[in-house]
Amino acid sequence: MRNKDIKDILEKINSGHYTPEEEAIAKYWLHQLNQRGDVGLSDEELTEARHEMWQAIKADKKPKKFTIRLWPRIAAAASILLFLSFGAYFLLHKKASTQQIAQNQIHDIAPGGNKAILTLANGNQIILNEAKNGKIAKQGRTTINKTATGAVVYNTAPSEKGNSSSRLEYNMISTSRGGQFRLTLSDGTNVWLNAASSIKYPTVFNGNIRQVEITGEAYFEVVHNVSKPFSVMVNGQTVQVLGTHFNINAYKDEPSIKTTLIQGAVKVSKGTASAILKPGQQSVLTDAGNNSSISVSNHVNTDQVLAWTNGKFSFNDSDIKTVMRQIGRWYNVEIKYEGNVPPTVFSGEIYRNVNLSKALEILRFAKVNFRIEGREIIVTP
Repeated sequence: MRNKDIKDILEKINSGHYTPEEEAIAKYWLHQLNQRGDVGLSDEELTEARHEMWQAIKADKKPKKFTIRLWPRIAAAASILLFLSFGAYFLLHKKASTQQIAQNQIHDIAPGGNKAILTLANGNQIILNEAKNGKIAKQGRTTINKTATGAVVYNTAPSEKGNSSSRLEYNMISTSRGGQFRLTLSDGTNVWLNAASSIKYPTVFNGNIRQVEITGEAYFEVVHNVSKPFSVMVNGQTVQVLGTHFNINAYKDEPSIKTTLIQGAVKVSKGTASAILKPGQQSVLTDAGNNSSISVSNHVNTDQVLAWTNGKFSFNDSDIKTVMRQIGRWYNVEIKYEGNVPPTVFSGEIYRNVNLSKALEILRFAKVNFRIEGREIIVTP
């Protein structure tokens, strides 16, 4: 975005004639002014700039009776901030742009949605997004239902006296790229699966343990049962819990496995490496065969971690390849790079229910070029 564009928007804010998108941009700049002091303004000017910007954007949309002396300085500061960290907040509620993203783009690509495949213990498969609501299968004393909201729920009847069976029958739900799904296990535990993920689990938890296995990314809200601990196996890592809320990101194309604790307590371990997490902490497992290591980050932004469960992408100083990995999985497109792509970073949120062309508008504002060829996005300098 050019300095002239920045000044034009700020002048509209000052005059009172501005759009919701322009207001959102100004608020984002103000947020950055509050976070950074390295924008070329003195402490007094920075304080005055914050005050004057707030006065302009929180008032009614009527022409103002005053002229803000620091507008040119704020515009310069805003251009620096955009260079340091590009914000995409203004993309949230904006209607789909009519501008053609790339001249050779023939058709747009729709976002992912609730779709998955259920594989039963006997090998039969059910395409869940095509299945009707209500009972879709029965295995032993467990009935599998699809709810009106599109989720799958396992309901297990009490075992008959003297007829308890210890044999476990496993099901698996898997999502492809461009899919997500939610299910409730037989113990009442809720699980959200992100795109290109899977979960393998018993139809009923017998014995004194509850264990499932996942790939990709999943968020768990585990029902507390002190006599029956819950554990998640993922790429050789074990997450042990009693009852808690946590997210695991374990995609094979990500550099590490990240487990983020929202509520309760978990123990993360692989081989001789282990860590016990408290709410707001995140473990980062770097897999190096027999020399795996686990580090713990404090004060993690859990809203950002769980943004995908709320229908959003959320970035905080994320590099272009991190951003494009998420976009690639959700829109089921392959990402390729040509030349030396600049080290641009992104901060902000985008709803996941928009078409690909709108999601990619952030690249245009950040001066990252690309073209779309079928289901490939080629990123270029």
